[in-house]
Amino acid sequence: QVQLVESGGGLVQAGGSLRLSCAASGSIFSGYAMGWYRQAPGKQRELVATITTNSASTNYAHSVKDRFTISRDNAKNTVYLQMNSLKPEDTAVYYCNAIDHARSTYWGQGTQVTVSS
Repeated sequence: QVQLVESGGGLVQAGGSLRLSCAASGSIFSGYAMGWYRQAPGKQRELVATITTNSASTNYAHSVKDRFTISRDNAKNTVYLQMNSLKPEDTAVYYCNAIDHARSTYWGQGTQVTVSS
């Protein structure tokens, strides 16, 4: 079973950038497809971006495409989310997600991102 710990959230002005990190432990990281989700107050959790085990394929929500980039370093057991041109509507708690070959899903505790206008 994998444990996930997010970091890198914070307060940033609109137009700014942040890079989120998610460190994994407890299992073979390269065996998990990884993703980032977010949940704003009063809203459902939504998918932001996903990446396959070998980084061959990525997928983005329409609202973040061309602004956010997901990547992973299997040697460091870490997945990243580079967020550029941030908007106030990007304000949310961002969660790291891992899915194993059996489709079991694991979540981190989340990190707050606040974008001021």
